[in-house]
Amino acid sequence: MSKANTNGSKKTLSTHLIAGGTAGCMEALVCHPLDTVKVRMQLRSKMKAGAKTSGPFGNGFFGVGRRIAHNEGFLALYKGLGAVTAGIVPKMAIRFSSFEYYKTLLTPAGATKPTVPGVFFAGLFAGVTEAVMVVTPMDVIKIRLQAQRHSMMDPLDVPKYRNAGHAVYLIVKEEGVAALYKGVTLTALRQATNQAANFTAYQELKSLLLRWQPDRSELPSYQTLILGGVSGAMGPLSNAPIDTIKTRIQKTPALPGETALKRFRTVCADIIASDGYRGFYKGLTPRLLRVAPGQAITFMVYEKVRGWMELWSKRAPVQGADTNYK
Repeated sequence: MSKANTNGSKKTLSTHLIAGGTAGCMEALVCHPLDTVKVRMQLRSKMKAGAKTSGPFGNGFFGVGRRIAHNEGFLALYKGLGAVTAGIVPKMAIRFSSFEYYKTLLTPAGATKPTVPGVFFAGLFAGVTEAVMVVTPMDVIKIRLQAQRHSMMDPLDVPKYRNAGHAVYLIVKEEGVAALYKGVTLTALRQATNQAANFTAYQELKSLLLRWQPDRSELPSYQTLILGGVSGAMGPLSNAPIDTIKTRIQKTPALPGETALKRFRTVCADIIASDGYRGFYKGLTPRLLRVAPGQAITFMVYEKVRGWMELWSKRAPVQGADTNYK
């Protein structure tokens, strides 16, 4: 590989790392409370919840959020945020860089851009890659922290897992390293369908808007914000049952000798017995409210930071690099 290509590759990787990491951190800070509400709703059964409007808050999306803030303190909505932010930089870097890599591999010879199926499968493979490398252990830790119903206003109410690092230590100590990869198959399936739908919708809508605005080479931020929100909603609508089952599996330790398939069947049977088939769609509203604006923020910030970095790189090229690199 030539020196110019090496420098170009480094610039591309650093762009995905910094732009993706920045976008992910912004998305997590803004949207994490919605994810906490989603997890609590998915872990709550009718047997435990009682009547639909029990208590002063009710069991709906806003009621669960108000109850968490009232009983455990407002900061309880950010339980598990440490696990998310610790993994968000590699997650977003892997997501965007692997998507671009797979997209290049799937582009037909002589073509300047991939086909729609090529974009779909690039997103599918990128989702599997990020699920295996980052998302699964991050989700296990996050869900264990979010599931704890301790008050953050009472210093004497000490939870089992004090923070993300302590959760990792206890989970590995009590259940082994493999416990961090509980639900990896379902997580990979969820992330694969998420990113396949997400990237395909975003790329196609972006191309459509650029064709409608031939005077623009890039879309303004408000348009990428809207496109990100629309494309981000596609994943949750297509894989809500997968996410609910995955959350239940990752929340509790497996029983001795219990296989992954048996655990899957047990969780599905429990959901049907307590809530019916509608139970597989618990938490869909907060997940949509979490993922759609989250992807809107991610794409908007990513495109903006990437644009700034590419502009900076053109003004200050690396010594010895090809200044025409894009």
